[in-house]
Amino acid sequence: MAGEFDNFEEILNDHIPVDKLKYVKRILYGAELESLEFSAEAQALASDKGFEVKGYVFPAAKETTRSPRVVRVAGIQNKIVLPTTASVVEQRDAMHKRIKDILHCAALCGVNIICMQEAWTMPFAFCTREKQPWCEFAESAEHGPTTKLLQELAKQYNMVIISPILEREEDRGDVLQNTAVVITNTGNVLGKSRKNHIPRVGDFNESTYYMEGNTGHKVFDTNFGKVAINICYGRHHPQNWMLYGLNGAEIVFNPSATVGALSEPLWSIEARNAAIANSYFTVAINRVGMEVFPNEFTSADGKPAHKDFGHFYGSSYITGPDGARTPSLSRTKDGLIIAEIDLNQCRQVKDKWGFRMTQRLDLYSQELNNIMKPDWKPDIVKETADK
Repeated sequence: MAGEFDNFEEILNDHIPVDKLKYVKRILYGAELESLEFSAEAQALASDKGFEVKGYVFPAAKETTRSPRVVRVAGIQNKIVLPTTASVVEQRDAMHKRIKDILHCAALCGVNIICMQEAWTMPFAFCTREKQPWCEFAESAEHGPTTKLLQELAKQYNMVIISPILEREEDRGDVLQNTAVVITNTGNVLGKSRKNHIPRVGDFNESTYYMEGNTGHKVFDTNFGKVAINICYGRHHPQNWMLYGLNGAEIVFNPSATVGALSEPLWSIEARNAAIANSYFTVAINRVGMEVFPNEFTSADGKPAHKDFGHFYGSSYITGPDGARTPSLSRTKDGLIIAEIDLNQCRQVKDKWGFRMTQRLDLYSQELNNIMKPDWKPDIVKETADK
């Protein structure tokens, strides 16, 4: 991708003096994290298949009443494999093959829970507003070819796999949904979580294809921890993050598809803030690459018609409940980001900061109920002139 730099951290390393770099990174990323070492086989596979693999350790204090709850979590970011002019089946099968390679690497690295990017089996064609052929990528969350493939791999690798797809809800009129399917390490479909907030900004006008989800804020109790999925645009809504936490999530994945011109200044902040505010781990995943479509489309913003979204900037990262976060993956390359985490840290941070104890759900609930009433007016106090 011409004109795109590869990694923000490399700019820091190249231009900030060594004696100040540690201080800058502490402010940007929190406590420094130890790097994970992976086997030569895993590193060779990543090198051979052309993706980067990075890993970090989030430690927790030792406790006398609980044993450590150490798991490895991961996110995958990637470009589409074939051009958007290839057939639907060819594009999907090529993506399946690509992700199989990265999942194999994740297994070699000991990953227990992994999540792909939003709508990972297809180009992010929702900008085009054309129904064909893009609706053909939709498939059953329970019985589609993608789920069947991942069920086999989840069981083979003893890994929980979260698969965000374009779902066709066959039992309810063939409507489309933006859905994440949760497949357990035993190969069973534990359930699914749908996108709660649908963007209507610029090219991202996805309500042409699907509407807001109806699964609420489900948390999935897996053999490796309680996980939830806050799909893409939901990261802009703090209440969305909060409700996953209230339902007991320990790890919240944020599979996304977003471009640099629109959201990059927000990207490194939102999932990190959510981890801090809700005392859980977050895994922020964004695709990479430029996806060019056959026909021009417009954004209804006065700009000329175009055939691409712009640059998906990757930069996937993981944050702990104490606010420490990993460096990002590349802005231009496929990658696998891994963290070894101790879930005991969630409660330890709750005890330290007391955010759950000091939040005022009673106050918020009362005021939100009032706001929903037709006669509600903002509670603004204005200065009045003396009479």
